[in-house]
Amino acid sequence: MARRLSGREALRLLPTLRADPLTAISELTRAHGDLVRVPLPRGNQLVLTSRPELVGHVLVSNQDNYRKARTYRPLTEVLGNGLLTNEGESWAHQRKLVQPMFARRRIDAFAPAMVDAASTAMDRWTALGSGSVVDVADEMSALTLDVVGRALFSTDLSGEASQMAPALETVLESFVKVVRHPLFLFVPDYHRWPTPARLRLRARGAERHLRSVVDGLIARRRPETPGRAETADRADSPGRADNDLLDALLAARDDDGNPLDEQQIRDELMTFLLAGHETTANALAWTLLLLSRHPDARDRLVAEVDDVLSGRAATAADVTKLEWTSAVLSESMRLYPPAWMIEREARDADELDGIPVPAGSIVATPPYLVHRNPDHWPNPEGFDPHRFLPGAAGRHRLAYLPFGGGRRQCIGGGFAMLEAVLLLATITQRFELDLVPGHQPQALTAVTLRPANGIPMTLRPRTNAA
Repeated sequence: MARRLSGREALRLLPTLRADPLTAISELTRAHGDLVRVPLPRGNQLVLTSRPELVGHVLVSNQDNYRKARTYRPLTEVLGNGLLTNEGESWAHQRKLVQPMFARRRIDAFAPAMVDAASTAMDRWTALGSGSVVDVADEMSALTLDVVGRALFSTDLSGEASQMAPALETVLESFVKVVRHPLFLFVPDYHRWPTPARLRLRARGAERHLRSVVDGLIARRRPETPGRAETADRADSPGRADNDLLDALLAARDDDGNPLDEQQIRDELMTFLLAGHETTANALAWTLLLLSRHPDARDRLVAEVDDVLSGRAATAADVTKLEWTSAVLSESMRLYPPAWMIEREARDADELDGIPVPAGSIVATPPYLVHRNPDHWPNPEGFDPHRFLPGAAGRHRLAYLPFGGGRRQCIGGGFAMLEAVLLLATITQRFELDLVPGHQPQALTAVTLRPANGIPMTLRPRTNAA
């Protein structure tokens, strides 16, 4: 039976939940099991579960009864009504428009752009010299932004990384402050209030800068706007995607045959630009950290990459052969899932394992805890890529959900996995990285699970690479 906290226990919990959510939800689960009810203001409740069977009920079998929770609303201030934040028929139409871009054959065509971006980054590391220290959190963010620019927008965004990274960090910090403020639980539109934090955010121009990047992408692609010649020239350049995501959005029509308005296109581009590079960047950064801490796993990775690639550039066809590489990434995302929390709000009253879930309640199904459920993962805190090799023991289909589940499962999951494998293989070909002694990376629970204080690592070129 689920444990229901008293009002007094909930009040004592809230400060920890706001300051350190990972610790709070982990302690709740350890103390009370994998289904816990926490009373919320206005008669609602938070239901926290890490049981895959119940996750499946919320995200799959009864998903019609669950919409995106109100905790996602502050994201609309930046992302608008893109695929991540939208709901209902409008969301279904958006998904249908974009889905063909992420078919397997289309994804594989992006592989050369991904590898080219990684090779460019490795050339820059080589110029820094052996023993140089880089923050792989920042480096992976810049690299995956370059990949998204090349693959989805056929644009070089490498020059934007130095400005976009702090702008994105500012926006995410603002999001965290809003969602964790006590008034957020009581006031439906608190995220729109002109609070001092929001006014400071506007003054710093972070949102404005991110929107200017997206507006520039649209303006350069439209035939009637200045800059089209530059786009036409780029169409003949290596790596130019044929009918990329931006082309698809500009050509899309609604049910009445009308083109998408500027705001719809901007919202989708903003979503893919930010969410599309942030998640993969975090996955790669945590993976490089784990490999530094587990040299045996890294040695096996090096051996596999050298054997499969023999010194040449990786291709999409190599991914199925890079089994250990894929397993390392999957195990990293088990321990550090980029989307660490999934929250849904009950439209109508429901039940979970016999307990009532009133309409309006928030059901939290955090992959961070689901991936550590000891009933489904032996040695849940240990790093063991063997779990994901072909022939490994089976598990519940929702015991592992780095890209979510149900019809709202991340549309870019296949793209992200291809990208992560190719980038990790390219990095491994040329470098081994070691965490700077004494540094203890901390996880920041924003929209994604980010390194809060960076991951500084020392570069060691591989002189004996194949």
